[in-house]
Amino acid sequence: MAIFAAAGRAASTVVAMAATRLELAAVEFQEDARRLLGHVVLSLLAAFLLAAAFMLGAFFVILLFWDSYPLQATAGMAILFALVAAAILLKVRAALNAQPPLLSATLAELRKDADYVRQAAAIRAAEANAGAHHD
Repeated sequence: MAIFAAAGRAASTVVAMAATRLELAAVEFQEDARRLLGHVVLSLLAAFLLAAAFMLGAFFVILLFWDSYPLQATAGMAILFALVAAAILLKVRAALNAQPPLLSATLAELRKDADYVRQAAAIRAAEANAGAHHD
């Protein structure tokens, strides 16, 4: 009977640990989703306003040089836009690569739990072997 009681206690501990980790994962996922949504909304607004500003600036430069260098002014604005877009994309890629993996805290806690369970099992096995040798 003692074996069944110990197995029941171990199973309830594992289930409680798993439930806690799932709750942590849910909270972490919700925080990441909210943060991402906020970034997306603000980024879209900024992109729209920046696009309008660039277009107006480009029209200004093109109109300024329309009489003397219309093609060069248009090409210069196109090249400027392409360079700015490339710089932004590189910055976004670097920022995404710097982000920690999704649910990293949950995964770290699950690794700790697995290590704890392995250590506890090893200790119990050593105690059982020591008890068997004394009998």
